[in-house]
Amino acid sequence: MSDMSRLTGKIGDATLIEMSPDSLCDEDNNGCHHHHHDIDLDEYPHSQPDPSEVDKHQQSKDSVFFRDGKRRIDFVLSYVDDRDGERKQERRREYEANLQKAGLELETEDKSVSDDRKTYFVKIHAPWEVLATYADVLKIKVPFKENDIPVPQDIPMDWLFTPFRLPDHIMNPEPDYFTSPFNKGKIDFFLIDDKETFFPPSVRNRIVYYILARCPYHKTDREDKKGIKRLLNNGTYGSAFPLHDSRYWKPSRDSNSESERFNLYKHWAQFFSFFKEQPLNLIRKYYGEKIGIYFAWLGFYTEMLFFAAVVGLICFLYGLFTFDDNVWSKEICSEEIGGNIIMCPLCDKKCGYWKLNSTCNSSWQSHMFDNVGTVFFAIFMGIWVTLFLEFWKRRQARLEYEWDLVDFEEEQQQLQLRPEYETKCTSRRLNRVTQEMEPYLPVTSQCARTFLSGATVIFWISLIIACIIGVIAYRLAVYAAFASIMKDSPTNNIHMVGSLITPQLATSVTASCINFVIIMILNLMYERVAIWITDMEIPKTHLEYENKLTVKMFLFQFVNYYSSCFYVAFFKGKFVGHPGDYIYMFGWSKLRNEECDPGGCLIELTTQLVIVMSGKQVWGNVQEALVPWVMNRWGSRKARSHPESRYSRWEQDHDLQNFGHLGLFYEYLEMVIQFGFITLFVASFPLAPLLALLNNIIEVRVDAWKFTTQFRRPVASKAHSIGAWQEILNGVAVLSVVTNAFIVAFTSDMIPRLVYMYAYSNDLSMKGYINNSLSVFNISGFSEDNRPDDGESPGWFNSSVITTCRYRDYRYPSGHEKEYSHTMQFWHILAAKLAFIIIMEHVAFMVKFFVAWMIPDVPSEVKARIKRERYLIQEYLHNYEVEKLKIQLSQRSDDCCCTPMIYPDISRHVVLSECL
Repeated sequence: MSDMSRLTGKIGDATLIEMSPDSLCDEDNNGCHHHHHDIDLDEYPHSQPDPSEVDKHQQSKDSVFFRDGKRRIDFVLSYVDDRDGERKQERRREYEANLQKAGLELETEDKSVSDDRKTYFVKIHAPWEVLATYADVLKIKVPFKENDIPVPQDIPMDWLFTPFRLPDHIMNPEPDYFTSPFNKGKIDFFLIDDKETFFPPSVRNRIVYYILARCPYHKTDREDKKGIKRLLNNGTYGSAFPLHDSRYWKPSRDSNSESERFNLYKHWAQFFSFFKEQPLNLIRKYYGEKIGIYFAWLGFYTEMLFFAAVVGLICFLYGLFTFDDNVWSKEICSEEIGGNIIMCPLCDKKCGYWKLNSTCNSSWQSHMFDNVGTVFFAIFMGIWVTLFLEFWKRRQARLEYEWDLVDFEEEQQQLQLRPEYETKCTSRRLNRVTQEMEPYLPVTSQCARTFLSGATVIFWISLIIACIIGVIAYRLAVYAAFASIMKDSPTNNIHMVGSLITPQLATSVTASCINFVIIMILNLMYERVAIWITDMEIPKTHLEYENKLTVKMFLFQFVNYYSSCFYVAFFKGKFVGHPGDYIYMFGWSKLRNEECDPGGCLIELTTQLVIVMSGKQVWGNVQEALVPWVMNRWGSRKARSHPESRYSRWEQDHDLQNFGHLGLFYEYLEMVIQFGFITLFVASFPLAPLLALLNNIIEVRVDAWKFTTQFRRPVASKAHSIGAWQEILNGVAVLSVVTNAFIVAFTSDMIPRLVYMYAYSNDLSMKGYINNSLSVFNISGFSEDNRPDDGESPGWFNSSVITTCRYRDYRYPSGHEKEYSHTMQFWHILAAKLAFIIIMEHVAFMVKFFVAWMIPDVPSEVKARIKRERYLIQEYLHNYEVEKLKIQLSQRSDDCCCTPMIYPDISRHVVLSECL
């Protein structure tokens, strides 16, 4: 540390570096920048204390500088002075005094010049000495030499991609440099042309926020109350944010302002740029690496979805164009076969007998998704998800190199303990590594908090399961009502879609909609609970906090969104018993378990998936775009009604929505839930990747529009990966292979049809399959509780003529020695299903692991460039030290007896000097 700075404690223990007044002097300018109360009023006429004398129009609306036009505003605090807020005033006074002791410079805008005549704004500037000191502490990488490694040759036929390209100054806003962690003691080693612009605004606001989060505002014998977050929570300040550099719809008139926000809006956030590449380097420069990584991942995910969407569309078209080969649907729809097959009632008392050909439409619909192409697509998606994850690792490794994150370790964030952890953990213990005292949470308290947190999560997951059981009970109860209402086909009078509506479809659609509403309500409730229990656990670092919250939220969302799909896919129609011996919900209720219709349960799984997935995506996009826009319009209504107001840059940003520290978390969560839909159940709906692709094309631009126009500028933060989401994606990818294998085997009719064709058909055709797949039951075997009520059966049913009905199963008929027990064909089909699952899983996993082994996580080119850069850094550092030593020795030449000419011959790797 500099002699001009005095350490008041460890940085890791959230104490700050107190700057003496002399340390704030700029040696190059032969003077000092003082705090606002020491400013010479003749030198800075706009710093006059009387706000009424300030000319509103003299300073540009988009100014991001103090009144002197020289010092950049790095952060803004706002507050409304309450009449009875003496304690808040005292906190502000002490906090702002401590900020000045830490070296920051403040300038206050009185409420009389603000837009609403109520709000005070405290503008904060970090001078060079503060920035240099904390850049050293935080090990921020800065350039020391322009990168001279040759750029790879252009891609062949690169001109084809010209329409998708952005201008080079947008894609690469600054040259590529070799970088090294900043060292305050080696200022002349780095490429410092101008100290005021050496650290970009994103780095400056990150450093200032680090100070704000650790600066105390009240000291007692027991503890130091500190941090801007607590001051925001208790209402001392209303908001704290860094400034955007211009308005988004036009560049700033100030030549010293970069207008990067305008460039982002023009080239990235407008929807008509949806086919253009994303300016990731500019996003990273403006918002920081963490947000840059998110948009890089979202863009890459969208690119990869294109291939899955194309293959899924081909499989869907295959099902569409092979209707004529669909023999079993023709049998169902024909009057000779389907019209003469009388089916057993699907519910007790209120359901009558029905003809098989009444399910003709659902059978045709089912064929579009339940065909040979489905099996191929399920296997393809198992390979696709592996390629996606492996290629993302390579893209991520390239970004790590380009964004100077190669040596960034999450352990560095241990220096950045959460202020809440430091405040609430009053116990101290010796760190064996650093040999310094540090705060810690006792094991007993940690265990108790973890147990309470786990119990809360289990309770909420149980609540979801209870809601799902309630929806199942609704399906069972309402199906009978729909069946009774529709027995005379009154829906045929409905224009266009009337003939398509069946009791099964009506039950499925209404249940799916109710389930979607329940999902949304539980989400809103659980979000608050998850944040509360994560806060209660007192995680040590921001990274640990995010990981704990990620696990809790995803576990809950996984059960919430996917449980209904798991029910339809793996439980519905599997435990129904047979006529005369039905299985009931809970065993004692009068709700008979649901059956699948002869078309299979796959079409119902498709319906469930489409409603939940599409509903979530539409609702999410509307909520993301509409809510911030409405709130911003309402918040800035007064400013828009007073055009004579100056409406300064800080007031404009104050009226925008705050981007919370969990804002990016919800963006990832939305996409990962979508990823689960298109992988876990894709065998039932090959068009799912296409829906996801269309949604993501909109999502990228909606998110970009939100960031640039509707939200305040977030504090820049670093991240070298997508964090815990990577492991979650890997887990979903593995699970998706299993779920799709089970869907093809047990939910679709693919395996029974293949077994019939190859083992039971005389001519390897599907003729007779429908008759073979239906068992026979003697109507006289129905008990009084199962038999339809009088008037429920249709007019064509004559009990004296029709003595049997059919049901979907493989059982021996009445009168057989093994009456109503499973036939040998049932066991053949079951064995084929299990064999298919084992073979498909093994093939998919073998291909998956082989592909993962074949594709290295880090491209060889990137490895070589990293080694080259490290070598050059060591070489330049060595040469720098040698030159520095030569200068020092030449200054002490009168005490040295050696010849200066020997120093240019000093070895690169061994420094020898007779004079040491």
